[in-house]
Amino acid sequence: MSDRRRTALVTGGSRGIGLGIARELARAGHDLVINGQRELADDDPALVELRAHGTEVFYVAADIGSREAREGLLAAARQRFERLDVLVNNAGVGSRDRGKDLLEAREENFEWLMRINLQAPFFLAQQCARWMIAAGSGTGPPPCIVFVTSVSAELMSDTRADYCLSKAAASMAARAFVSRLTGEGIGVYEIRPGIVKTDLTAAAVEKYDRLIAEGGLLEARWGTPEDIGRAVAMLARGDLTYAPGQVLTLDGGMTQHRL
Repeated sequence: MSDRRRTALVTGGSRGIGLGIARELARAGHDLVINGQRELADDDPALVELRAHGTEVFYVAADIGSREAREGLLAAARQRFERLDVLVNNAGVGSRDRGKDLLEAREENFEWLMRINLQAPFFLAQQCARWMIAAGSGTGPPPCIVFVTSVSAELMSDTRADYCLSKAAASMAARAFVSRLTGEGIGVYEIRPGIVKTDLTAAAVEKYDRLIAEGGLLEARWGTPEDIGRAVAMLARGDLTYAPGQVLTLDGGMTQHRL
């Protein structure tokens, strides 16, 4: 078992922040289960790029907001790989009511968003933790679970309150799993990205460019998916020790308190 390649499951791993995470884990020698909603062929550029690192890449299309689809994703992963070393709960969606007055927010959209941003990572963490515990201790770094949330877990916007609430709740979910799993030898961490350049932030480029230009960040640039990926790879290597449940805020200093 000493030469066994480690395996990581990355939700939303075929684009944006998830792909940046998958790239860094592939470079670090992990085999990958990549989850997304789109049907992808084996010659999809993202999958080809990941496999160029000598990584086995197993893509599973599944809507993680569905219990049945989550169960299918994990069943497929368990059939393909003996063990799971890393779960990255990265997939998420933005508010369908973004920009609406809070008093006009719609309940059906709230429920849809919470299923994906909160319920899915909670129960994926539960099921993957059971898998990790049942597999027993192996060689190398301990297994870990990473919740990718957002600075919106702390910063409220009343025109997308459902999104902010989902990220704050996912942050608390991460804390609950820290409490339960640290004694099992499983590291649980949270990463809060700030302004990261992806297709999901493309509609707000002008707004965030202005924020950066006006000094809203100490490090005056957009974040990249690779910034987040390098942090996840560090956690997966077990480099952060004696620090259960740490929250890594990767936001260029946006949330630093200043006078």
